[in-house]
Amino acid sequence: MKIVIINTECANMASLKFGIERLGYQVTVTDDPTVIKAADKVFLPGVGAAGAAMQIIRKKGIPELVETLTQPVLGICLGMQLMTSHSQEGDVECLNLIPGKVEPLLAEGLRVPHMGWNTLSKISDSPLFAGITEKDYFYFVHSYCVAPSAHTLAGCEYGQLFSASIQHKNFFGVQFHPERSGVSGAKIIKNFLEMPT
Repeated sequence: MKIVIINTECANMASLKFGIERLGYQVTVTDDPTVIKAADKVFLPGVGAAGAAMQIIRKKGIPELVETLTQPVLGICLGMQLMTSHSQEGDVECLNLIPGKVEPLLAEGLRVPHMGWNTLSKISDSPLFAGITEKDYFYFVHSYCVAPSAHTLAGCEYGQLFSASIQHKNFFGVQFHPERSGVSGAKIIKNFLEMPT
């Protein structure tokens, strides 16, 4: 199986690469369109600010490339947020792969950014969450979020309910960092890699 991490230059690619390799898979980090298109599974990681990230990936031609992909694509953290249509962080148009908008996290007196371990709620019957329950913990680091919608696969409560995972067609996103979420996160990565293409 060919696995690719898109080199967005705004994420810890080494951590994600190691997390995938630890499961026994080989993975390539690249921004080469030919290699990305030939992959069976594609990861779109991201950390930092939406505006800066979109500038980088636009220069690389990633938006035009990603929208043509038909294999499963998993956006992680900022990568998930960039899959939506618009982010209020920098008032920037995003990739428009999954309906939804990114808004500030209203944590009602709780510390922002939301940084630490949380459980999920309203987990859907999706292959991405096979074997995952509301007792499993995942690691989050974010100040913006996507509101729950028909495209939400799982929620998380931190001052407000927000989308911990979203999906539209072959595009999936998780707000948490599976590569930093221990056994539960490894299960999410494995589920994604074992999805039928």
